[in-house]
Amino acid sequence: MIAPTFDADRHWRLHPQVAVRPEPFGALLYHFGTRKLSFLKNRTIVEVINSLSDHPDARSACRAAGIEDGDQAPYFHALGVLVQSQMLIADPGETP
Repeated sequence: MIAPTFDADRHWRLHPQVAVRPEPFGALLYHFGTRKLSFLKNRTIVEVINSLSDHPDARSACRAAGIEDGDQAPYFHALGVLVQSQMLIADPGETP
Protein backbone atom coordinates (compact mmCIF):
# COMPACT_ATOMS: atom_id res chain seq x y z
CA MET A 1 0.00 0.00 0.00
CA ILE A 2 1.31 3.44 -0.94
CA ALA A 3 0.89 6.10 1.74
CA PRO A 4 -0.84 9.28 0.59
CA THR A 5 1.13 12.46 0.08
CA PHE A 6 0.80 14.99 2.86
CA ASP A 7 -1.46 17.94 2.05
CA ALA A 8 -1.73 20.64 4.72
CA ASP A 9 -5.25 21.47 3.55
CA ARG A 10 -6.66 17.99 4.27
CA HIS A 11 -8.11 16.65 7.49
CA TRP A 12 -5.65 14.25 9.17
CA ARG A 13 -5.81 12.19 12.33
CA LEU A 14 -3.76 9.65 14.22
CA HIS A 15 -4.06 6.11 12.93
CA PRO A 16 -6.32 4.19 15.35
CA GLN A 17 -3.46 1.78 16.10
CA VAL A 18 -1.08 4.57 17.18
CA ALA A 19 -0.46 5.41 20.82
CA VAL A 20 1.11 8.68 21.95
CA ARG A 21 3.22 8.67 25.10
CA PRO A 22 4.18 12.13 26.36
CA GLU A 23 7.82 12.57 27.31
CA PRO A 24 9.81 15.54 28.69
CA PHE A 25 11.38 16.04 25.23
CA GLY A 26 8.08 15.71 23.31
CA ALA A 27 6.50 12.29 22.79
CA LEU A 28 6.88 8.77 21.51
CA LEU A 29 4.46 7.42 18.92
CA TYR A 30 4.07 3.67 18.60
CA HIS A 31 2.12 1.99 15.81
CA PHE A 32 0.84 -1.37 17.05
CA GLY A 33 0.15 -2.59 13.51
CA THR A 34 3.49 -1.83 11.90
CA ARG A 35 5.50 -1.86 15.15
CA LYS A 36 7.14 1.42 14.15
CA LEU A 37 8.30 3.89 16.76
CA SER A 38 8.61 7.63 16.13
CA PHE A 39 10.14 10.28 18.36
CA LEU A 40 8.64 13.76 18.48
CA LYS A 41 11.31 16.10 19.80
CA ASN A 42 9.17 19.19 20.08
CA ARG A 43 6.15 19.77 22.31
CA THR A 44 4.52 22.02 19.73
CA ILE A 45 4.34 19.22 17.13
CA VAL A 46 2.84 16.99 19.82
CA GLU A 47 0.17 19.63 20.42
CA VAL A 48 -0.52 19.81 16.67
CA ILE A 49 -0.80 16.04 16.32
CA ASN A 50 -3.06 15.70 19.35
CA SER A 51 -5.37 18.39 17.96
CA LEU A 52 -5.52 17.29 14.31
CA SER A 53 -8.92 15.65 14.66
CA ASP A 54 -10.32 18.89 16.16
CA HIS A 55 -9.46 20.96 13.08
CA PRO A 56 -10.59 20.85 9.44
CA ASP A 57 -6.99 20.62 8.20
CA ALA A 58 -3.37 20.50 9.35
CA ARG A 59 -2.84 24.17 8.55
CA SER A 60 -5.60 25.12 11.02
CA ALA A 61 -4.15 22.81 13.67
CA CYS A 62 -0.78 24.55 13.31
CA ARG A 63 -2.37 27.98 13.56
CA ALA A 64 -4.26 26.90 16.70
CA ALA A 65 -0.93 25.80 18.22
CA GLY A 66 0.42 29.32 17.63
CA ILE A 67 2.54 28.54 14.58
CA GLU A 68 2.50 31.44 12.13
CA ASP A 69 1.93 30.60 8.46
CA GLY A 70 5.52 31.49 7.54
CA ASP A 71 6.88 29.12 10.20
CA GLN A 72 4.79 26.06 9.33
CA ALA A 73 7.10 24.39 6.75
CA PRO A 74 9.13 22.33 9.28
CA TYR A 75 5.92 21.17 10.94
CA PHE A 76 4.41 20.19 7.59
CA HIS A 77 7.59 18.24 6.84
CA ALA A 78 7.30 16.38 10.17
CA LEU A 79 3.62 15.64 9.52
CA GLY A 80 4.51 14.38 6.04
CA VAL A 81 7.05 11.97 7.53
CA LEU A 82 4.37 10.70 9.91
CA VAL A 83 1.96 10.22 7.00
CA GLN A 84 4.58 8.21 5.09
CA SER A 85 5.16 6.02 8.16
CA GLN A 86 1.39 5.50 8.52
CA MET A 87 1.23 7.19 11.93
CA LEU A 88 -1.22 9.74 10.51
CA ILE A 89 -4.04 9.00 8.11
CA ALA A 90 -6.37 11.16 6.10
CA ASP A 91 -9.92 11.37 7.37
CA PRO A 92 -11.72 8.49 5.60
CA GLY A 93 -14.86 10.61 5.21
CA GLU A 94 -13.02 13.22 3.18
CA THR A 95 -12.45 12.96 -0.54
CA PRO A 96 -9.03 14.10 -1.80
